[in-house]
Amino acid sequence: MDISNFFEQLNIFAQSRKSGVSVWQYPQLIFLVMGIITIAAILTAYAVGTKFVAEPEVVVLITLALSVILLVITFTITQSFERLVDANRMKSEFVSIVSHQLRAPLSNLRWALELLMSGRLGEIEKPQLDYFKILKDSSSRMSELVKDLLIVSRIEQGQLSLKKEEISFPDLIKDLMREYTPFARAFNVELSFTEKGNFPKVFADPSQIKLVAENFLDNAVRYSKGKGKVEINLEQKDHVLSFKITDNGVGVPQADQKYIFQKFFRSSNVLRYQTQGTGLGLYIAKSIVVRSGGKIGFQSEEGKGSTFWFTLPIK
Repeated sequence: MDISNFFEQLNIFAQSRKSGVSVWQYPQLIFLVMGIITIAAILTAYAVGTKFVAEPEVVVLITLALSVILLVITFTITQSFERLVDANRMKSEFVSIVSHQLRAPLSNLRWALELLMSGRLGEIEKPQLDYFKILKDSSSRMSELVKDLLIVSRIEQGQLSLKKEEISFPDLIKDLMREYTPFARAFNVELSFTEKGNFPKVFADPSQIKLVAENFLDNAVRYSKGKGKVEINLEQKDHVLSFKITDNGVGVPQADQKYIFQKFFRSSNVLRYQTQGTGLGLYIAKSIVVRSGGKIGFQSEEGKGSTFWFTLPIK
């Protein structure tokens, strides 16, 4: 075995991230902890036995019996967690492989639809065009799902790389607002942006941080009610940069709030307003912010709106 691979296998934290499980669920660590507990229990049993039991043979038998019981328990627990890790690894690999394989046919489908809808292959009647638009929208949603699944797969396997560089966060948000203004108008939502302070450069991955802000903004616009209003605030607090977005939308029910950053979760009231969505956006956003050294959170009240925020360290 290559020496570098040997030491990599000993890195429990790296291996647990690669397998997509908590370090406390990783079999090698569990085996190590249970081994220490077993040794301590055996030594304690022997010390107590020699103090209170006169016959040495009885002490040895008690110690051996306890050792066998603890070893069986350790083996059973370790085996159970090994099956959990293997199942989780296979799931992540399956999602990654399927997502990669779907990218090419979906791209071909979008290209073919664009070509057909352009009329270059022949005149398209309106009923046909309507069906082509449905196909195009469906393929776009599938592409978004595949993209999110690929990101989640990289996160779970510890392979989401952040290419950090100095960025102007206000400029990034202004560019994002320009892109989203037509989208917001289509939903009858007014966007506003407020800056407080002189902002130094932030050392982060611009594409990933933009993805987080875009996810917040997209949710705020989509789930606004009637003539909505979405306010974006950017300010510097001590040694962190704070991004906050507030809407007057449907809000998140109190019972659902503890699950909001979990994979595939969508709150019960949202399903009545907007059927589209994967439930992966906020999970991805939290993973990116935490890996960037920041914090993320929200406050919400059902029927009155939500405020989502995240911070990034200023270095």
